[in-house]
Amino acid sequence: MSNLGNFVWSIADQLRGVYKPHQYGGVILPFTILRRLDCILAPTRDVVRELAVRYEGGALDVQVKRKTGLGFYNTSEYDFARLLEDPEGLRANLLDYITKFSTSIDVFERFKVENEIATLDEKNRLYLVVAKFAKVDLHPETVPNAEMGDLFEELIRRFAEASNEEAGEHYTPRDAIRLMVDLLFAEDNEALLEPGTIRSIYDPTAGTGGMLSVAEERLLERNPQARLRSEVYKQ
Repeated sequence: MSNLGNFVWSIADQLRGVYKPHQYGGVILPFTILRRLDCILAPTRDVVRELAVRYEGGALDVQVKRKTGLGFYNTSEYDFARLLEDPEGLRANLLDYITKFSTSIDVFERFKVENEIATLDEKNRLYLVVAKFAKVDLHPETVPNAEMGDLFEELIRRFAEASNEEAGEHYTPRDAIRLMVDLLFAEDNEALLEPGTIRSIYDPTAGTGGMLSVAEERLLERNPQARLRSEVYKQ
């Protein structure tokens, strides 16, 4: 994980002179999320595009879930590879890509990423940043959810240090999460070992999803046949 974290962190070198170190997170974090989503959607991209021709709105949501099993999608013709094929149109094409995620994906609005894209484009850094992220393989088969959470938290820690803040203000350390999960499972240990066990977990302050991913990891260690259902609610 440290090598991956170092590589993603090194992309911040492209921001020198345009941003101050404590501002790097406003670019690196949303682009990390975008690349993760890009990798997740890659195998189903063509299926979703075909469905988008025939359905829209809620009907499209249902069809995508039925065909791909995913609760989100993107209907743009672009992905990281295609974005790099048109350097001159990169800014407009990237905005098209970001705005065509399903409504369940609103993280880019929260990061105000459109403003960052404009700044990067005006300073001739946009292509460099996109090209660097295109080299990062963040597919779940390469970087499982738990490791992705570790990566995101490592980036948060580094940006917090650059801002003279405590990283713990932004997320709960994984050691503390593992202890909480073990305590949570302790009283139900025998039942968790039964074949076909299904459990639901709710974390009202999910953040980077550490509690959810560690709980699944710990449950499958005990019982590979168990299933964990987790729900994330937005306000």
